[in-house]
Amino acid sequence: MTYIHQTISDLKRTSPAQCEFYQAVEEVLDSIEPLLEATPRYQQQAIIQRIVEPERQIMFRVPWMDDNGDIQVNKGYRVEFNSALGPYKGGLRFHPSVNASIIKFLGFEQIFKNALTGLPIGGGKGGANFDPKGRSDAEIMRFCQSFMTELYRYIGPTTDVPAGDIGVGAREIGYMFGQYKRITGRYEGVLTGKSLLWGGSLVRKEATGYGAVYFAEYMLEARGDSLKGKKCLISGAGNVAIYAIEKLYHLGAIPISCTDSRGTLYHEKGIDLALLKDLKEVRRKSLEEYVTTHSDAQYIPVSEYPEGGCAVWRFKADAAFPCATQNELSGADAQALLANGCLLVSEGANMPSTQDAVDAFIDAKIAYGPGKAANAGGVATSQLEMAQNASMQNWTFEEVDEKLKNIMKHVFDTANDTAAEFGQPGNLVLGANIAGFRRVAEAMIEQGAV
Repeated sequence: MTYIHQTISDLKRTSPAQCEFYQAVEEVLDSIEPLLEATPRYQQQAIIQRIVEPERQIMFRVPWMDDNGDIQVNKGYRVEFNSALGPYKGGLRFHPSVNASIIKFLGFEQIFKNALTGLPIGGGKGGANFDPKGRSDAEIMRFCQSFMTELYRYIGPTTDVPAGDIGVGAREIGYMFGQYKRITGRYEGVLTGKSLLWGGSLVRKEATGYGAVYFAEYMLEARGDSLKGKKCLISGAGNVAIYAIEKLYHLGAIPISCTDSRGTLYHEKGIDLALLKDLKEVRRKSLEEYVTTHSDAQYIPVSEYPEGGCAVWRFKADAAFPCATQNELSGADAQALLANGCLLVSEGANMPSTQDAVDAFIDAKIAYGPGKAANAGGVATSQLEMAQNASMQNWTFEEVDEKLKNIMKHVFDTANDTAAEFGQPGNLVLGANIAGFRRVAEAMIEQGAV
């Protein structure tokens, strides 16, 4: 459609050198063409031109002092993308790769992910090009305090409620929350992913990984199958991957891999979850140490990865759960998975598959859950944390987990039903994009030219 192509062309001109952002926008706009053709008022109301532009973009410097007494400076970001459905909601990422393009792609995806949950939350994202690895707790505290000293001006429990993401866990959330409270004098649910001691929610740590597995189970149930007995490949070794592995064991599956920035771990008998948690959550060590305990496991360093892909996707398995980072699963990886009989991919990370890989999964008609649907459990449980903070209540693990399962069922049913409505049953990319976009677009129209 001409005006879709014009919108993308204008975006590239006004927001130059933001490849990840373009990729996310093109993926959504290309797949919603059937909706746009059927709904002329979206063009008349300039919905796509408005929805691809953030309502607000905040960039700031973050000066902090390292343990040597030297001043370091990083770039901080918060992109408040769309508030048609509720306060901006989305994580903060601390990683050296963070730039405006990464934050905007994540924020854009967050709009539709949040819409799919059916909950009253808008889309946003933020972070900094700060690398917590190798930094002392004192350095991380000073960085977080400096970051929040600027960010606090733009956030609030009914305005913008950030959460964690890559490089931002309970420790970082704690330091930022403390600084927010110190500056404002207010004890309120301005961040999610908080400690259970002071306003956090049970299941929040597990939610994204659990949710990706629940979504996978719903995809298989719709095909008369289940995860029981399935061998599963998982990438990543953070919260998402660890708790995807945990939930896979709960459902009788066999998770056989995980990865970190240095390499891939493959253990055909099944990953030793207790050891993995000790390595990554307690000792913060490389996966390479795993093989000193399990000599039958295999560790492949990054230097030995196949050209154009990642070693983790080259093993034979029934299902794959990319839970690390964007564009980690290439077209060549997708072909290897399909050749090895993979029948399901459920994305725990944001946009982890390249467009070539996505096309291959759709063409093969396997059960494919795109990130904006399959990994919505994290933000959904963040909203449940917001609800508990607002009502000054604490729900049990079982209560929150049951709500999470129901939300993931709603996400699956919404995407699945929408795909069927538009004549492409089983195409959850199209279903998720159209369903999320339509909910936001209708809200924008009802709220006027804003």
